[in-house]
Amino acid sequence: MRGRTNMLLGCVLLCSAFLLYLGMNTIDCPRKSHRYHWMELNMASGNQSLPHFPEDTPLIFIGGFPRSGTTLMRVMLDAHSAVRCGEETRVIPRLLAMRATWSRSVRERIRLDEAGVTDQVLDAAVRAFLLEVIVGHGEPAARLCNKDPFALKSLSYLARIFPKAKFVLMLRDGRATVHSMISRKVTISGFDLSSYRDCLTKWSSAVEAMFSQCQAVGETRCLPVRYEQLVLHPEQQMRDLLHFLELKWDSSVLHHEELIGKAGGVSLSRVERSTDQVVKPVNTEALSKWVGNIPSNVIDDMAEIAPMLARLGYNPHANPPDYTKADPITSPFNHLQREKTAADSPHPS
Repeated sequence: MRGRTNMLLGCVLLCSAFLLYLGMNTIDCPRKSHRYHWMELNMASGNQSLPHFPEDTPLIFIGGFPRSGTTLMRVMLDAHSAVRCGEETRVIPRLLAMRATWSRSVRERIRLDEAGVTDQVLDAAVRAFLLEVIVGHGEPAARLCNKDPFALKSLSYLARIFPKAKFVLMLRDGRATVHSMISRKVTISGFDLSSYRDCLTKWSSAVEAMFSQCQAVGETRCLPVRYEQLVLHPEQQMRDLLHFLELKWDSSVLHHEELIGKAGGVSLSRVERSTDQVVKPVNTEALSKWVGNIPSNVIDDMAEIAPMLARLGYNPHANPPDYTKADPITSPFNHLQREKTAADSPHPS
């Protein structure tokens, strides 16, 4: 009896402390402040009672496979005077994955339909949630962006609920990506970090899903950017990107390291794995660190293990490739046609 009483008392105290914490944090809530100032800046109104942010807010989404340069891209954009990206939220891809399961599950779909929860209702709720998170998790700016790598697994859906949004898909040689992931012990659900073969196979599948969606929404809304070209030719790549985003050129994007920790500049997360790398200026140090670290039996089967390498313009047989001579990225149609032509061609005896 005494044990039950103590447990009940402990729960009451814990709940009281939690409510007190919430109460103290609502006295000066930075989320509301960011929301207020963003609306004042972009909507000529600081009225916090407005029901929602406009669905045609021109957001920027940065994504790609982890360790593909997404953090570098976001800090370079963060250095632009008109842009704020901020750190990863992690909550956005989780919500998008949850939303996708509601559509895939017949049972859930029937349950929601019977409750009067239509796709329109769900989309409006998801859109409002995402906007609240993106607007509220950093300083206000004329253009807001979000960097959560796996959010672009839902690229087609995001393009539908945000008709004015644009997407930046970071691509990188899968061999370098997987080596970086394994060497830095970056855990991703379902990936066996003890097996290069397993990780490269799953890398290829994940990148194919994002890349195909990027091409499906079209070149006016999604821009693939190869990490190797970004670090080899940063000014040209950033000029092309800013033109795509309809932003004026700002040379600060080439010197993000000078704006780290400064007001209106670049903020870094203490828990993101790439933070220790992006404090440096743009450099080519990481281009070929994977060479000599992948087992020879995996290297021999690379074209079959990771077919997306060739589709993204990387030579699966080069070790290392010459990144200064980048092959063009192929569309799904051209890729399949090229494979068919190669198969139909007579082989030399």
